[in-house]
Amino acid sequence: MVKENKILIIAGEVSGDIHGAALIRELKTADPSLSFIGVGGDRMRHEGMSVIEHINNMAFLGFIEVIKHLPFIRKVKNRIIDAVKNEDIKTVVLIDYPGFNLNMAKHLKRLGVKVVYYITPQVWAWGKGRIKTIRKLVDKVIVILPFEKEFFKKNGIDSVFVGHPLIDALNSYNFISKEKFYSENNLDINKDILALLPGSRRHEVLEIFPESIKAAKKLTEEFGMQTVVACPDNIDAELFEKYSKEYNFTIIRSNNYELLKYAKAGIIKSGTSTLEAALFELPMVVVYRTSPLTYVIGKNLVSVKNIGLVNIIAGETIVPELIQDDLTGETIYREIRKFLEDKHYLESVKNRLGTIKNKLGSGGASFNAASEIIGVLESA
Repeated sequence: MVKENKILIIAGEVSGDIHGAALIRELKTADPSLSFIGVGGDRMRHEGMSVIEHINNMAFLGFIEVIKHLPFIRKVKNRIIDAVKNEDIKTVVLIDYPGFNLNMAKHLKRLGVKVVYYITPQVWAWGKGRIKTIRKLVDKVIVILPFEKEFFKKNGIDSVFVGHPLIDALNSYNFISKEKFYSENNLDINKDILALLPGSRRHEVLEIFPESIKAAKKLTEEFGMQTVVACPDNIDAELFEKYSKEYNFTIIRSNNYELLKYAKAGIIKSGTSTLEAALFELPMVVVYRTSPLTYVIGKNLVSVKNIGLVNIIAGETIVPELIQDDLTGETIYREIRKFLEDKHYLESVKNRLGTIKNKLGSGGASFNAASEIIGVLESA
């Protein structure tokens, strides 16, 4: 049994909530006396974490969006600091969400807290100025992408690669059959699916969905397909439903893995979803758009050719990326059409996507990460 029994965990996004919940399960298995408090969502709450702030209230991204929410951000930070003091917490686990988490780490370090970073910021892509911050503030760096360990090593930071939690999620997932998936969602079994995953933040949906659904309409009409839109739990379906008079599509709130497994092609917002789609060898177009100022500032900081995780991990551009002004209904339509018209191109892309899984480790990421964290707790 470890020397302390309460851990603070901060995850500010849907993906972080998923990975955080899996991590909590493994930590509880390793030591049932452990308890948890922090920022997370329904999944982490379901695993027994006391939620200081829900991720639904933390879904802002980009420089402009953050500035607008500064008063709220300060309140959340103060509540976290109060919790650390009142609960006498000695160890905190940060999951992704770098803008908030790295700033929070500064405050926590002043309190003498040990900081573990699980699923680290993508400093290899942008924000390399954060490397010094990580070196100074983080006691344990746990990475989930194979090339990150070497990257941190070159920058004088010791890290451990534990594998990618998506492999575990897939290995443990109980899929429903294609027939059941179609039936439960009132889909036409005789039509291929065009999957549309426009993001898990409201402002992402507002930027990405309108052009994506334009492309989807042309594609489904031309190729006799049907459009299925994945709506995350934290997004109001009304954002999509207001387009239903002009466009024909089906909204689903669960079974995303079935959607990716049974779809013919996908229009997918840059992020973890592109990696999930790659694990199903789903040909896709990676899309992204943000506010003009955020894009201009961010573009000057980015140091990699691609923004799609699937392409970054592959080390080549397997699937097309349509970013900012290049993201239009017409450009999406043209790129997806290539998959649907050229079977050789379609199979080539699927085969190249098939190499991604082997790069992500053999599984056990959450277990391995929990073991590393237990080691930190025992040394506290």
